[in-house]
Amino acid sequence: MNISSARLPFLDGLRVAAFALLIPYHVGMYYVTWDWHVKSAAASSALEPFMMLSAPWRLGLLFLVAGAACQGLMATRGALGTLKDRSLRLLLPLLFGMAVIVTPQAYFEVLTKVPAQLPGDGGYLDFWQAYLHGGTYCRGQDCMTVPTWNHLWFLPYLWLYAVLGVVVAALAALLRVKPRALALPAWAWLLLPAAPLVLARVAVFPHHPSTHNLVHDLYNHLQYGWLFALGWTSRTPLAAGLWEAAQKLRWAALAGALGGWALLMAYFIHYANTPPPTEVLVAQRVLWACMSWWSIAAACGWAQRAFTRESPLLRQASAAVFCFYVLHQSVIVLLTQALKPLALPWGLEAVLLIALTFAICALAYLGARRVPGLALLVGIQRRSRRANVPVSAVAAA
Repeated sequence: MNISSARLPFLDGLRVAAFALLIPYHVGMYYVTWDWHVKSAAASSALEPFMMLSAPWRLGLLFLVAGAACQGLMATRGALGTLKDRSLRLLLPLLFGMAVIVTPQAYFEVLTKVPAQLPGDGGYLDFWQAYLHGGTYCRGQDCMTVPTWNHLWFLPYLWLYAVLGVVVAALAALLRVKPRALALPAWAWLLLPAAPLVLARVAVFPHHPSTHNLVHDLYNHLQYGWLFALGWTSRTPLAAGLWEAAQKLRWAALAGALGGWALLMAYFIHYANTPPPTEVLVAQRVLWACMSWWSIAAACGWAQRAFTRESPLLRQASAAVFCFYVLHQSVIVLLTQALKPLALPWGLEAVLLIALTFAICALAYLGARRVPGLALLVGIQRRSRRANVPVSAVAAA
């Protein structure tokens, strides 16, 4: 079997599961003390340990899966076909999202944090017009420049990595460079892929923290670019052993991830009010990077056990998940403001936010997929002519 073009159902499963985590995670951001667009009056640190279960690795997993997806796409469509697909699939939703979908997030962030800076009569339409013309809204040193991509930052990063991947692969084919398989013992796959993440966290992160600014975001480019490249090469002989090793060592990877999470929690609790010694801080950063990779490896291993074959339900979920991603954060922000007057207990409110966000995104997907132009703008692609399978599902595996 040619792994570069074979369908791997567990990649669809991983992709769906990773994107599905975004809704409860971003609902959680409303209730924790970390900075976000809008905040609940009941915000506290109670949920933060649970948020930390996925915070170090959930986005890295998406880039790993995306790298494998892009390589599979190039194996079937070639360089030009891949560039066309990725540009339409990623850049159109990005531009539409920045102009239309993200705007409510920016509006309610300004309304709740610096209402005096709202243009005109403070209404949404006046803000939208000003938003499209560009500007900056500041609260002290915390500034937001509009238009903004907010949660859609994933799309330009992924597009950039896809273009670089296609260029490198095309050059390798032109020069007839054929990668050889890495003959690594299984345990090495738990350590070697973590090394670049450790280096980035220890040497780069202190000087170039995460910004989600495509031009000035060295730390994120190092970690996400590496994971994308690893996902890409996992569909080639070079790193094909990754999947087998992840499945074989899924228990060890899971134990390492949970143990790393427990140690990180102990660190953050112990040093909540006092600065840690330098060597302890460095150890924490090493552990963060290792926990990130072990979590990703565990997810890859267990996904191979859970998603062993294709199914109509998995294909449908894979087709819908990108639309959910594009819409979900604005839906959450709007729902927080709609539910606020009810003054519900925060636990009940959080459950409602999660359930209503999934429901509204599902209804939006079912409606938008019937409108060709709108469907493409919110990340829904037409069905493949050669099979009754969504193009997005083909591209994801």
